[in-house]
Amino acid sequence: MISSVRTESTGTDRRRWQALSVCLVAAFMTLLDISIVNVALPSIREGLHASEGALQWTLSGYALAFGLVLVPAGRLGDARSRRAVFMTGLALFTLASALAGAAPAMWWLIAARLLQGVAGGVLNPQVAGLIQQLFQGAERGRAFGALGATIGVATAVGPMLGGALISLAGTEHGWRWIFFVNIPVGLVALPLAWRLLPAPVRGERLALDPVGVVLLGAGVVTAMLPFLQERQWQGLAKWLLIPVAAVVLAGFVAWERRHPAPLADLGLFRRRSYALGAAIALLYFAGFTAIFFIFTLYLQNGLGYSAFYAGLAVTPFAVGSGVAAAIGGRLVSRFGRPLVALGLVLVAAGLVAVWIAVEVNPGRGVAWVTALPLLVVGVGSGLVIAPNQTITLSEVPYTQGGSAAGVLQTGQRMGTAAGVAAVGAVFFATLAGTRGDWAAAFRHGLVVILGLVLAALATALADLVAGRRRARPSGPSGTGGTGGTAREPTARPPA
Repeated sequence: MISSVRTESTGTDRRRWQALSVCLVAAFMTLLDISIVNVALPSIREGLHASEGALQWTLSGYALAFGLVLVPAGRLGDARSRRAVFMTGLALFTLASALAGAAPAMWWLIAARLLQGVAGGVLNPQVAGLIQQLFQGAERGRAFGALGATIGVATAVGPMLGGALISLAGTEHGWRWIFFVNIPVGLVALPLAWRLLPAPVRGERLALDPVGVVLLGAGVVTAMLPFLQERQWQGLAKWLLIPVAAVVLAGFVAWERRHPAPLADLGLFRRRSYALGAAIALLYFAGFTAIFFIFTLYLQNGLGYSAFYAGLAVTPFAVGSGVAAAIGGRLVSRFGRPLVALGLVLVAAGLVAVWIAVEVNPGRGVAWVTALPLLVVGVGSGLVIAPNQTITLSEVPYTQGGSAAGVLQTGQRMGTAAGVAAVGAVFFATLAGTRGDWAAAFRHGLVVILGLVLAALATALADLVAGRRRARPSGPSGTGGTGGTAREPTARPPA
C-alpha cells in the first residue's frame, strides 16, 4: 500500500513538472519574438521594401498588443479555465507566426505581428497562474526560477538565433524563418498542453468585467504609445497622451473599487510584497531590456558586426542569467528579498565594468572585453527576475494568480517601453552630438540603465528596512522583504 502511494505521488510530481515544461516552451517562444525581430529588420526592409515607420510597427505593434491583453487574459484564465485560455493563446500564436512568415506585403506582416502580440499576451499570464496552482513552498520558487531562466535566456539569445537563421536562409527570405520555426513548436505543444495542464475546477464561475477591460486597455495604449513611437512620432504632441492615460487609469481604479468582481484586485497593492515587488520589476525591466537594444546597435551599425556575431556577443549574459535564475529559484524561500538586492548589486557592478571595458577598448574587440562583465550582469539578472516574481506573488491566492501576474507583467512591459525610449533618446542624442561616436553613445546609454537599476535596488533596500522594522522578535517575518520563507495561500490549489 505504501509503495502504491509513493508511486502515485511520484507520478503526480512528474506530471506537474512536465506541465511546467510545456508552459515554459510556449513562454520562451512568445518572449523570444520580442527580441529576435530586431536583427531581422534589415532583411525585412530589403524583402518587403519597408519604410522606417513600418519597421518600427513590427516591433512596437507586438509590444503594444502584448501589454494590452495581459490583465484581461489573466482574469479570464482565473475565472474560466487556464488550460483553455493557454491553448487558445498558443494556437493563435502559431497561426500568427505562419501568417507573418508568409507575409507578401508590409501591412500583412504588421497585422500578423499585432495578432502575435495578442496571442502572447493571452498565453503568458496563464503560465504564472498555473505555477501558483500547481506548486507550493520551495517547489514554487524552483518553478519560478525555471520561468526566470526562460525570460532571461529568451531575451538574450533572440538576436543570436535570429542572426543564425538569416545567415542560413539568406538575407532576402531569412527573416521569414524566424516566424516559421514557431509552427512545429506550437503544433507539438498544443496536444501536450491538453494532456498535461490541469482541467478547470468545477464550481462557481467568477464574473467578468468588460468595462474594466475597456478602461484598462485604453489606459495602457495611451501610456505606452508615446514611448513606443518616440523616434517615429516627431514633436511634443505625443507626450500629451501621458496625462490622458493618467486620467483614464484613474477612472479604471475608481471603477474597480466599486465593482463586485473587479478585473484586478487592487487591494493586492496594500501588501508590501506585491507593491514593492511590482515597483522593482517595473524599474528593472526598464533598464535591463534596453541593454540589448543599444548594444546590438553599437555592434552592428557602429562596428560592422553581422547579426549572428552581434547576438553571440550577448551569450555570456544568457548563460549567467539562465544558471543564476535556476539557483535563485531554489534559494529564494530561504533568503527572500536580500537575494534580489544581491542580484541588483551584481547587475550594477557588471554594468560599471561594461562601461569601463568599452572606455578602454571601444573597437572591434569590444565583444571580448565585455564578455566577463556581461556574465556578471547575467548572474545578477538571474537572481532578480525569478526570486522577485516568487516573492511578489507569494501572498496572492492561487485563484487570482493569473490576473495578479497580468498586472505585474503589464508593469514590466510599460517599464520596458519607457526604458528603451529613454535610453534610446540619450543614445541617439549622443550619437548626433558626437558625429557618430558609437562607443560614447553606448556608454551614455549605460549610465541611464545604471540609474534605473540603482532605483530598483533602492526600492529593494527600502523593502528590507521596512521588513526589519515590522519583524517580530520571536521569528522570521516572511517574504514581505526580510528573507523568510514564502507565505502560502490559505486554500490549497488543486493539482
